[in-house]
Amino acid sequence: MFDGFQLDRVNVGEVSLRVRHGGSGPPVVLLHGHPRTHTTWYQVAPALAADFTVVCPDLRGYGESGKPASDEAHTQYSKRAMAGDVVRLMAELGHERFAVVGHDRGSYVAYRTALDHPERVTKLVVMDGVPVVEALERCDDKFAAEWWHWWFFAQTEKPAERVICADPESWYGAWTSNGPDHLGPENHGDFLAAIRNPATVQAMVEDYRAGLGVDRQADEDDRAAGRQITCPTMMLWSTRDDMEQIYGDPLEVWRPWCPQISGHGIDSSHHIAENAPTQLTQSLQTFLR
Repeated sequence: MFDGFQLDRVNVGEVSLRVRHGGSGPPVVLLHGHPRTHTTWYQVAPALAADFTVVCPDLRGYGESGKPASDEAHTQYSKRAMAGDVVRLMAELGHERFAVVGHDRGSYVAYRTALDHPERVTKLVVMDGVPVVEALERCDDKFAAEWWHWWFFAQTEKPAERVICADPESWYGAWTSNGPDHLGPENHGDFLAAIRNPATVQAMVEDYRAGLGVDRQADEDDRAAGRQITCPTMMLWSTRDDMEQIYGDPLEVWRPWCPQISGHGIDSSHHIAENAPTQLTQSLQTFLR
């Protein structure tokens, strides 16, 4: 995987991040979702590296990146904290301004980076996600049925990590829907190592706990203050997932947040980077140039 890329561990303050980076040209950082690591981009990153300097970190808590202890508000796993990691990581690698691409949980980190650090972000791509506050305010029985894991992960009375860690491979379909035939052998090996680590599982659910509290509050504060994402933004979604079924046109959800929003669906199931890498790469190359 990642021929020509360098694998490093970079200290960004509160945590250190595992990161692969390579290529040349304008910098772009690719942010994975749950329960993946940076290796989910193994087919996309090398293709982009012909035209861009590509940076692929494990988000804090995920994969082999640092896993800080969390407070009662779960602020150590807020998207604001993760966005700060991204900015410091890119600065350490010599990139003061850069494009951000995020999928799933990574999409929340990506748009928070654009909102908190507009002077740093040149372009934004969000995939399979809408602002946290929009998802929660639009929640109905269909959303709750399809996205029930948000509530299961977020509650602390009966911690989800105890259930997941009892049999993480079955929980995450490691030999069925997320088997090596779907993920690719090396990406699958990295995924397995992550979900088998109880500390990683706990950190991943802390991400969701932050999502229902401090992340929602950050969105509400931005909306009340009239803050918007000012850089060109593209949203992509997998047409064989449930974004259209839940939101209709997902772009309409984003328009109040991003005056320069564009985007389209891609014929794929949820993990687009693994299931439709060619189509995704083409869309990114066109937008990021």
